Amino acid sequence: MATSSVLPLHLPSCARRASTALRASAAPAAATATATTAQSLEESFGRKGLRFVADPAGGAPTAELSVRNGSSLQLRLGDGLVTSYKPKVYWKDDGCREVLYTVAGKGGVGLVLNEASSSSSAGAGIAAQWSLVDGAEWTVRDADSDSYDAVQVELGCTKGKLDISYVVTLYGVSMATAVIVRNTGTKPVELTGAVLSHIKFDKRGGTAVEGLRGCSYCSQPPPAAGFSLLSPAEAMMREDPGWFSGGGEEPRQGVWTVEEDMYTVLKKKVSRVYAAPPEERKKRVYSTAPSKFTTIDQYSGLGFRLVRMGFEDMYLCSPGGMYEKFGKDYFLCTGMASMLVPVVVNPGEEWKAAQVIEHDNL
Repeated sequence: MATSSVLPLHLPSCARRASTALRASAAPAAATATATTAQSLEESFGRKGLRFVADPAGGAPTAELSVRNGSSLQLRLGDGLVTSYKPKVYWKDDGCREVLYTVAGKGGVGLVLNEASSSSSAGAGIAAQWSLVDGAEWTVRDADSDSYDAVQVELGCTKGKLDISYVVTLYGVSMATAVIVRNTGTKPVELTGAVLSHIKFDKRGGTAVEGLRGCSYCSQPPPAAGFSLLSPAEAMMREDPGWFSGGGEEPRQGVWTVEEDMYTVLKKKVSRVYAAPPEERKKRVYSTAPSKFTTIDQYSGLGFRLVRMGFEDMYLCSPGGMYEKFGKDYFLCTGMASMLVPVVVNPGEEWKAAQVIEHDNL
């Protein structure tokens, strides 16, 4: 899938006029503390395969995307969290299945984006970072569709001299989330980011991923995010493996090793980043992380590929026995990231990155 296919589609002039009018009317609305309603969004952006639904509790509306084969997606507009993704995976009439795991409004697929400050000490890495999207006031900038086979919503916000776009696209057999950051200031900015996805599995014992063999990894906490089910501290807690032992002891944070197995079985608790070690990246030639890997659910027989574009790292976390605090289903928190080495965005430039979840189960 080409990178351009997950970035904003070209909008017809009528759609751009509607978007501009909505943003222009948002200023007086913000001054009077009046939220944009689902009805106004429906009037400006609603179309075949895209509708906006009000939150009964009075929160931000939800965008509901759907395509011709029945696949659907729900996007919470207040914080950009994808709370549901149901692709068609069986040929029968009701052949859609929920892929994402959510509990009490957390989980799903969400964006993490931080401004970072590198340490002045050689090799010391990132000294500090702070979120650019926590508490952000997202607005719907654009929406588009391609007949009945693709629907897209673009959210946007501004933080200081950074203009941020978050684009969510639904296709017949995939969904994509892309971030575009434009630096309109006069100084370079360092960023770290990730798209974290909580993928649901039927049982703990049947969970694995394929495609990471030969890749370097080390134990690493996830980037902090309000939508994550496990906090960084919880993700790094070690547990007694008990009956789910196997694969040896998990390496300590900062100690790099190489994935030797074709199938990475995720019964036990792990929190890892798969990537080229930062020291390796200083060389002229080095091995990067794979561009994709596939989740395996032994009991459902379904697999989903996660594809990396623009990001440098792959984050992978399994909760082990801690999954029981959230319910009966097992899950992974995983996704594409640039979390070890900040991305530098110079004045007048932009950074684009994306993650695709796709399948060929049909």
